[in-house]
Amino acid sequence: MTFNIQHFIKTIILGLFLWFFIDLHTSGDILKYVNPKYEYISKIAVGIFILLFVIQLFRILQPKQHTHHICSSTCNHDHGNGHFSLARLVSYGIITFPIITGFSFEPATLNASIAGNKGSFLPPVQQNNDESPDLFENANTLAEHENIDIYSEDYLPIENNNYMSNKEYEEKVKSFEASETIHMSEDMFGTYYGAINDNLSTYIGKTIKISGFVYKEEGFNANQFVVSRFMITHCLADASILGFLTEIDEAFELAEDTWIEIEGVLDVTNYGGVEIPVIKTTEWQVIDEPSEPYVYPVLTLTS
Repeated sequence: MTFNIQHFIKTIILGLFLWFFIDLHTSGDILKYVNPKYEYISKIAVGIFILLFVIQLFRILQPKQHTHHICSSTCNHDHGNGHFSLARLVSYGIITFPIITGFSFEPATLNASIAGNKGSFLPPVQQNNDESPDLFENANTLAEHENIDIYSEDYLPIENNNYMSNKEYEEKVKSFEASETIHMSEDMFGTYYGAINDNLSTYIGKTIKISGFVYKEEGFNANQFVVSRFMITHCLADASILGFLTEIDEAFELAEDTWIEIEGVLDVTNYGGVEIPVIKTTEWQVIDEPSEPYVYPVLTLTS
């Protein structure tokens, strides 16, 4: 039996990928990359890596090379134990680059700098008041602004566990419409946000409670910022920023990316020729970043 160095290297690479994916799942960091709805895809990948790793493990030790008694001049094949070539080294480098970066850099959540690259948070100007704007109609994706490779392991789908029955969803919508106090809960954040922007006049004067990170945009007054959340539909590359313009006297003291919980009254203001909702803050406090900073669309169950 002979020791095959190239098969050994391939085994190490597969083992590192397997270790990386298992670590993402055990630590919960997988949710910083993919929508919870698609976590099963990553688990399937782990199973495939285990299978390939075991197969490759048995290829490290191979029988000694044998002599070919019958082989024409065109006969050519590779046992995987040939000399390292430049092309082979480059291919190993390409394959190992994602795993090196994966272990070298801690996963980070999206922040205000990414929100700024996505452009203004303001809703598009409506040409017809009877037409309800699509929440994501004019949203530019992170992939377009950041030149992101959405097929890399950093941008795999994020699991979305925001399931509820149709009955539960309808009850929450009815409660939201009837209540004088709006609580922007994580599970209904996108739904409530869309409803407020679609029918702003209906919600003016109501109390609103919301938490998110501070995002500031050029053109804001010293007492203004946006209390923001990122909504993930599939993966980080399609993240959309949702938020409300907020007015606090101490806004100039709050740095971007500071997480804050506020309570205030919904009002309307004109910004850039567009009427948008604004929160006139009555109470606020700085909070820690939540363990799950993103919000997800509601997935309703038929039964």
